[in-house]
Amino acid sequence: MAWIAPEFTRTAEPFVGDERAMLDGWLDWHRGTLLTKCAGLTGEQLAQRSVPPSTLCLLGLVRHMTYVERVWFRQRFLGEGVQPLYSTPEDPDADLLDTDPARAEAEFAALADEWGLVRKGVAGRSLDDTFTTEQHGERSLRWIYLHMIEEYARHNGHADLLRERVDGMTGD
Repeated sequence: MAWIAPEFTRTAEPFVGDERAMLDGWLDWHRGTLLTKCAGLTGEQLAQRSVPPSTLCLLGLVRHMTYVERVWFRQRFLGEGVQPLYSTPEDPDADLLDTDPARAEAEFAALADEWGLVRKGVAGRSLDDTFTTEQHGERSLRWIYLHMIEEYARHNGHADLLRERVDGMTGD
């Protein structure tokens, strides 16, 4: 039996709260939106490309978001010595392109694992805490939250179109 992406019930975004609660809530809402766009699809459907010349697919977006969560939160902010998943300087688009339908379940598990590690790693950290990289300069945890919300929002728009291409389903 082929694996099927599970149904996902998003937690509503917060309407009232302090800044951290709002950022956590909106990031989780966007994370859930990606899973909602994938729910009920097989690995083959998740790996279905959009119309040429685009090579985007839902499974590629899942892999890409796993990659960016790890890089921004764990590598850059927390300074963990973890290796980036998928993409390398030699193959920067591997996260989006090397999609194997047979690995769909494992890719979804990797994303969920990354979310758990990120949540644990930033718990109790101030939004004003900073990190510096040669390429990006100084950034705050607040900036990462805003960047990740933007990253998910942009790619969730792609996911909406990709899902419609696969089976006609639309929605927010």
